[in-house]
Amino acid sequence: MEASCLDLALEGERLCKVGDYSAGVSFFEAAMQVGTEDLQVLSAVYSQLGNAYFHLHDYSKALEFHHHDLTLTRTTGDQLGEAKASGNLGNTLKVLGRFDEAVVCCQRHLDIARELGDKVGQARALYNFGNVYHAKGKSICWSGAEPGDFPEEVMTALRKAAEYYEANLCIVKELRDRAAQGRTYGNLGNTYYLLGNFRDAMASHEQRLLIAKEFGDRSAERRAYCNLGNTCIFLGEFERAAEHYMKALQLARQLKDLAVEAQACYSLGNTYTLLQDYERAIDYHHKHLIIAQDLDDRIGEGRACWSLGNAHTALGNHDQAMHFAEKHLEIAKETGDRSGELTARMNVSDLQMVLGLSYSTNNSVLSEIKEIDYNLHGTAVKQTLAHKHSLQPYTDMLGDEGFFDLLSRFQSNRMDDQRCAIQDGRTERVSVYPAFSESAASPGQEPFLRLLASAQGRRLDEQRAGTGNSLPGLRTLSEHSSISSRQMILSQVMASTDATEPDDQFFDMLVKCQGSRLDDQRCAPPPPSTRGPTVPDEDFFSLIMRSQAKRMDEQRVTLPSCR
Repeated sequence: MEASCLDLALEGERLCKVGDYSAGVSFFEAAMQVGTEDLQVLSAVYSQLGNAYFHLHDYSKALEFHHHDLTLTRTTGDQLGEAKASGNLGNTLKVLGRFDEAVVCCQRHLDIARELGDKVGQARALYNFGNVYHAKGKSICWSGAEPGDFPEEVMTALRKAAEYYEANLCIVKELRDRAAQGRTYGNLGNTYYLLGNFRDAMASHEQRLLIAKEFGDRSAERRAYCNLGNTCIFLGEFERAAEHYMKALQLARQLKDLAVEAQACYSLGNTYTLLQDYERAIDYHHKHLIIAQDLDDRIGEGRACWSLGNAHTALGNHDQAMHFAEKHLEIAKETGDRSGELTARMNVSDLQMVLGLSYSTNNSVLSEIKEIDYNLHGTAVKQTLAHKHSLQPYTDMLGDEGFFDLLSRFQSNRMDDQRCAIQDGRTERVSVYPAFSESAASPGQEPFLRLLASAQGRRLDEQRAGTGNSLPGLRTLSEHSSISSRQMILSQVMASTDATEPDDQFFDMLVKCQGSRLDDQRCAPPPPSTRGPTVPDEDFFSLIMRSQAKRMDEQRVTLPSCR
């Protein structure tokens, strides 16, 4: 017996819940090929397929299917479905960096939720709003702005993010949804961190930690300890930072996650460098190096070599420092890290002078440095030595001269890491947040596999059947369906593009933001991160570079002048 569209969709949903999104997409595509007359089932397929593509980082396809879902739910007057489709669409647009359009979708989500008196929906919309403004602020920060001189637009976006998270927090507290509170506290802490409100960030992350422990969520607990460590660094509380990173390391090992274990080792190494405990710093950086090599993370390996070179320099182990500096230079060239290459060349040159070596190519090294872009991302050479676009001074820091120039490294993807499913007790067609399940996958039934085989390799728009409309998978009603029912549904769908109801203002706003319809737009996905998997977002290059530069100056020798 051939499987129905609903059967295939349910199997696709089950596979996505256990994290097998590629297989889930195959089942959803098979469901689209079979087609359905049931608009609710079709809407669910669109939504789930959009979410699956989102998880697979195929954001153009995610955008396409969330837009289909939005069109269908608006056509049928399904306000709850339209709200959720708007939320999913906004979330996808956010990832694509199309923030103005994302804001329109989030507002639509919020407006409908308020109209329906849906508190859970309001909380989700406010949370998504916060995420959009947080991402918008970060995108401007990372676009070449002078370190420590962020434009007002950045601060405004981050303040708005904080406001929306705080509004979300009020509602989820009213709903007594502790899981949602934990997620929001984490994001609010990250936003305060970017704003430089470190005490508020500390309080939020402490609440995040408390709730993570309540739920036995060790991954969230690890992230909270890591965030607490980062915040302590910029409060000048290095000993406390080391304690938090140590707990993060222990949890990473319990979770058997080598990448985050390496990140914790790296943060500990940098913290002990700031504490001038260089022996312990070397121990943790060496642990990071071993894991980076095991995971074939060349960027992380280069960063570990850089750190080991600095620590050995501080101890006066110049031969070993030279070994790691040269290795860092080699890896920086290989990975195309221009600022890393510049830093490594300068370190090699400095060490050669300290060692008093006669280096025949020393002058050529210095001349090559001049040829490297001296103004990477609008930053002067001395600033690039502290790593490109990673620094932010704060004049309200405690401490001596070393703290006057404390600079911060901002976060880039922790927000997405902290998402979890909202459970509101209802069976839902789609969640704005990723769903997780502990259930194991079971073998697919034979009819499913036959349908999958026939569906493989075909584009969705080649599978469209029936009315010829723009909604793939919508099947012409069967001979046994009533004529009145057939006419009602088809007339709704076919007339959707000509509808003139007041809600069309929503689409008009989108058009103003993007210049044309969503499905006419295809935006390239965000570029892949240049940060290695074993390197945390906050690596505190600036603090270490400042302490090391002073020490290097003290150890320099004067080369004899030519006469």
